Amino acid sequence: MIQRKIAVLLASLLFLTSCAATEPKPLSSLAQYENQELKWRDCYGNYQCSNLLVPIDYSDLSVGAFSLALLRYQALDQERRIGSLVVNPGGPGSSGVDYAYNAENIVSPEILERFDIVGFDPRGVGDSAAIKCLSDSETDASFAADPKPDNDAEFALFVSDARDYFSKCAKNTKHLTEYSTLNGARDLEILRSALHDKKLNFLGKSYGTYLGTLYAELFPENVGRFVLDGAVDPNSNNREAMLGQAVGFESALNAFINNCLQRSTCSLTGDLPDARKQVINLLAETAIKPLESKSGREVTEGLVVLGIASALYDSESGWPVLRDAFKEVKLDSGDSFLTLADQYAGRQENGSYLSNENDALQVIDCLDHNESETVSAFKKGAVKFSEIAPIFGPYLAYSGLACRYFPNLSNVEKIEINKLKIKPILIVGTTRDPATPYKWAQALAKIFVNSVLITLDGDGHTGHGRGSTCVDSAVDRYLLTGVSPKLELFCAK
Repeated sequence: MIQRKIAVLLASLLFLTSCAATEPKPLSSLAQYENQELKWRDCYGNYQCSNLLVPIDYSDLSVGAFSLALLRYQALDQERRIGSLVVNPGGPGSSGVDYAYNAENIVSPEILERFDIVGFDPRGVGDSAAIKCLSDSETDASFAADPKPDNDAEFALFVSDARDYFSKCAKNTKHLTEYSTLNGARDLEILRSALHDKKLNFLGKSYGTYLGTLYAELFPENVGRFVLDGAVDPNSNNREAMLGQAVGFESALNAFINNCLQRSTCSLTGDLPDARKQVINLLAETAIKPLESKSGREVTEGLVVLGIASALYDSESGWPVLRDAFKEVKLDSGDSFLTLADQYAGRQENGSYLSNENDALQVIDCLDHNESETVSAFKKGAVKFSEIAPIFGPYLAYSGLACRYFPNLSNVEKIEINKLKIKPILIVGTTRDPATPYKWAQALAKIFVNSVLITLDGDGHTGHGRGSTCVDSAVDRYLLTGVSPKLELFCAK
């Protein structure tokens, strides 16, 4: 449930905002954290950078402090400034600093006039006490590995790899159990106070909607103008979430195939069932014999399915590359699949990764779901996944199994989301969103009793800023005036 749009423009500059090598000294009370003065400094031309101290452990302030990286684009009309708009692009693991660096592309000129756009790297992400588990070469091997266990031997290897992974996480990262989104929501409250905003105005996308929902549960009186786009259902368990995603990606793939089959250049043939069989056969074939690439890297089954998923996030930019990828298969080439997979993972041509997003995703997901289903339950569930979503189901059925080997996971705090009767907020859902299925937006709208649901009839992940004047104008009016639509909106591009 991640929005994987990598902000490459900032990648070479991030070291400038890196936290100190040593852990910052903790403050003596929560009030001191809330009342800290941010020291903004000019950076990257029109931006300002700072750092925010937050407690590592909110139940024991003596444990220490994390320093979170911040980036601010100041409102162009300071005299008519409404306040701050804190933005989060998704993840878990995506950088809010990178996202705010692209402020001119993620919100309209009208919003830039009236709001400071503030992004932060959540704890464990980017330059905020980054979670570190694998080296770049180990991450390469992880993505290329067999993505689904088909027999006892492969299952045993899967379990061994999971144990080894979390052993490395615990070795390379201090305070591993303190990186939950629940603590991230508490960090948001520290940020709101440090920004001197009476209410938190928030634009959260994908996983960012979960962060915003937890904040609203903890601090309902401080919720300002909230836009939650590409909604996550906060009360779905791991299996429900993964099955929802499997169905979502399956639906998105069907939309891609139907579009492709209408084109004379499409290498998939026949009708939809025929084309789906061709995709399934390709995955089976690459499990035995990987495709080749110009770089010399083998394009394995895991990289092919990752490349397909990557393309489905955006119909305009991803679908054309996916069409090329299927064409190249006839030449035994997997270059386009590899390009798509690397874009998803944030891998650069030199073999390095732009961020720690992949490690942060795994660790934070485990902390958030914090479940302990048995191995046999996963195996039984895999049968249902394959029946309901024959292409993506087998690859998502075991998601979460690795969390069984996360150290001390049972000690991590959990929270239940109840009905939230706060001022109107906006929830945006896209009908054929592969990563955050539309029904999740409907579920979240029921939790936020006074919310207004905006539906985008379209393909791809999230709805705001993707070409629909209907969606974008409603979001802008709400952020600028606080007035939400009186009724639910159904929008097209």
